Amino acid sequence: MIVIGLGGNLESPAYGAPRRTLEAALLALESEGVRVASRSRFYRSAPVPPSAQPAFVNAVAALDTTLGPSPLLAALSAIEDRFGRVRGARNAARVLDLDLLDYEGAVIATKALQLPHPRLHERRFVLLPLVEIAPLWRHPLLRLTARELLDALPAGQMVEPLPD
Repeated sequence: MIVIGLGGNLESPAYGAPRRTLEAALLALESEGVRVASRSRFYRSAPVPPSAQPAFVNAVAALDTTLGPSPLLAALSAIEDRFGRVRGARNAARVLDLDLLDYEGAVIATKALQLPHPRLHERRFVLLPLVEIAPLWRHPLLRLTARELLDALPAGQMVEPLPD
């Protein structure tokens, strides 16, 4: 299973509100040779770590592609750039964030690519939508399912589904 996380909390000049931007980004994947096999609903979440920036809209998607992990990461970055992503401080507000969370259980640790995503098991805004589409997905290093990882999180990260 190939899984990405999507997020954003700033309006995009071309697409508007974060939810519309994420919907457009999912469509943009097709131009990169990537098919969205399934997608969670959209969630509103508080920034992590807590800050005064606006709430995020997040989702998780499972993908089908012949691209390998590095070319897929490059495609995700290219989409972010096309959508106006400005890279600045870590955890800063952003128009679009596309994170490669898992690529068929691969464990990769290079400067450019870390799989599985190093913080996915700490983030309710990733795990809640992941449980929605793949509750039995297993973390390649921790060997726990998405459901087990979600259940182990401490309380406190605000994440709520948005209406359809």
